[in-house]
Amino acid sequence: MSSTGLPVTITPLGGLGEIGVNCMALTCGDTMVVIDCGLMFPEDYLFGVDIVIPRFDFILANKDKLKAIILTHGHEDHIGALPWLLPYVDVPVYGSRFTLGLCGKKLEEHNLTAHVDVRPVSDNERIEIGPFAFTFFPVCHSVIQSYGLGIETPAGRFVHSGDFKIDRNPLDGHSTDLAAISRFCEPGVMLLMSDSTNAEREGFALTEREIKESLSAIFKNAPGRILLTLFSSHIQRMQEVYDLAHENGRKVAVSGKSLYANIEIARDLGFINIPPETECRIEDIAGLKHSKAVLLLTGSQGEPLSALTRLANGEHRQLRVHPGDLVVMSSRFIPGNVRAITKVINKLYKLGAEVLYEQVQAIHASGHAHRAELRIMIETVKPKFFIPIHGEYRHLVKHCQLARECGVASERAMILEDGNPITFSDGVIRLEDPVPVEFIYVDGKGVGDVGQSVLKERQLLAGDGLVIVLMVIEEKTGEISLGPNIISKGFVFEQQYSHVLEDAKCIVLDIFENIPPGNPDKLKERIRSSLRRFFRKILERDPVVVPLVITL
Repeated sequence: MSSTGLPVTITPLGGLGEIGVNCMALTCGDTMVVIDCGLMFPEDYLFGVDIVIPRFDFILANKDKLKAIILTHGHEDHIGALPWLLPYVDVPVYGSRFTLGLCGKKLEEHNLTAHVDVRPVSDNERIEIGPFAFTFFPVCHSVIQSYGLGIETPAGRFVHSGDFKIDRNPLDGHSTDLAAISRFCEPGVMLLMSDSTNAEREGFALTEREIKESLSAIFKNAPGRILLTLFSSHIQRMQEVYDLAHENGRKVAVSGKSLYANIEIARDLGFINIPPETECRIEDIAGLKHSKAVLLLTGSQGEPLSALTRLANGEHRQLRVHPGDLVVMSSRFIPGNVRAITKVINKLYKLGAEVLYEQVQAIHASGHAHRAELRIMIETVKPKFFIPIHGEYRHLVKHCQLARECGVASERAMILEDGNPITFSDGVIRLEDPVPVEFIYVDGKGVGDVGQSVLKERQLLAGDGLVIVLMVIEEKTGEISLGPNIISKGFVFEQQYSHVLEDAKCIVLDIFENIPPGNPDKLKERIRSSLRRFFRKILERDPVVVPLVITL
């Protein structure tokens, strides 16, 4: 694409400083393209929040410029927020067939399927959108049909790596097309934006072939049932499980909604081949010899309602853990989920199972490049400028250091954070004014109605509980006709601390006697502050105190 000298602005809206919510806007003149639109699962301190999505104010303020959304691959942290953006914009969504298949299921759940224009792309296909042209490079990742992007812009060529790794010994053709990337880069590349998730890890990531060899040994040597859990989008590894089960005369049953759905999508699109004699219904698994059974389960991250967690808790309707079962957790522990996962592992051991996981055996390969692979990408692209993406701040710093080691000028290896746009024009850069990017919390059907004040209240409730003071006052006489009743929720065991609650009632009565009638607001505020002071002094606890004063 010929250069017209028009400036090109990159606006990161998520994914630069955290793992998840990947979203970036690329703007030139009257054209804007959004790359990825992901969510993030909440940390423990976000009490009750279901998911976290980017703030779309910047996109919606420029929706007249928006011409397309491009998806690099089908993981939730890259496609999961689409249902919250697509109702407000009418643009085509580009991605691989499998990525769009996963999106279709998600859009169906939100009744959006009929309103969205999805356009599948193929390996190394080139599409033009206004002043931009995008080439889709196949990259190896832990979900099939992942792409990196070669972007031709008026300010020069950009490369966006997507999530990738460089498998030195690829299995079934799942590899990163370095040759195609190298050809794209021959005229010279202005900017490389590269995945930083594993920038702290030295060497190369394990290859999928090595993982299959480990799983093969497990399938050959396991005397009883194999219960295997993995990321529900890892179709390549599911194929390995079915192949190994077939080789070893075992049958596979599936438990978990997301696994069922993704297997069906992959089967419909021709990305998974399951021998009919290898499939087994979950109801029929009990009739198989233990040495012939494999269970494919959701629950790799210890999710409360997943099949594996319900099994560990003895709450699965159709299955039980038997002594001698071998549980294989073929996925990495996402940092925020470690406690939940280890709790599940401990319960499985209590039930007599043996558990294998990444820390004790090579049964999972990361889908993200380690430092040696990141170096290969930088040396292949040879960019003039470098911006690390997809990672926490320390990952971005480490990746920047690596780029400088690879020859990128120190001042041209830059760390951007969410909301900090950067403009490229005639070989120079300019930092623009920040845009608002505070994340939006989705809680049930509420979108953005949970803010810091609500989270603070939830934190207090979780920490010290709730005390409700109920009083009914006669309007004519000003006398108390009911109460004060004190109800404790998550604060103290009422029978054991009944004397404390009785003292609290006395304090409320004293306050009532000293507040003139007809001033309920002042009465409530005095009750609230006095009881909080009392509980802090007596119990060193600070519950949320809610006075309910009703006048009849």
